[in-house]
Amino acid sequence: MVNTALAQELIDMTDEDRRLQPGALGDDLAAQLAHRRVTTRNGDRLIEILDEHGWPTPDLVGPEAARRAWLIAQHADRQLHLQRRALHLMTAGRADPAQVAMLHDRVLVNAGHKQRYGTQIAGIVDGAPVPWPCDDPDHLDERRAEVGLDPYAVHIAKHAPA
Repeated sequence: MVNTALAQELIDMTDEDRRLQPGALGDDLAAQLAHRRVTTRNGDRLIEILDEHGWPTPDLVGPEAARRAWLIAQHADRQLHLQRRALHLMTAGRADPAQVAMLHDRVLVNAGHKQRYGTQIAGIVDGAPVPWPCDDPDHLDERRAEVGLDPYAVHIAKHAPA
């Protein structure tokens, strides 16, 4: 049975994150700080949810709220312990393989390592997306296909400024 209260809480948490995210990507330090506060608060709450319920699966909270739980973990960049815990729980469960791959890359990048699936963009230089370094780039698209991600060129095109 779906825990609708928990599902709504996860959705509400990420709605606020999404609302503040555009400002966090700019030069406005106040906007960056506001987004950081929200992602940290959301991460802290996700830790409590994990302690009480384990990973919020689609069976527990429905597919959209389960995706939102992943998004909270994905954005918890200053809480690497949470990202690692979420990745472990997602890997052990029936989580979406593409979400697992994206969180896996995020954990690697946040720990100072090369990413595996090429999902993390470091920034935009001269109008072109620049990815964080990637391990074994010759086989990148094969790994991406295994988890249901678009080819790397398609991924990069999605991040290019219009």
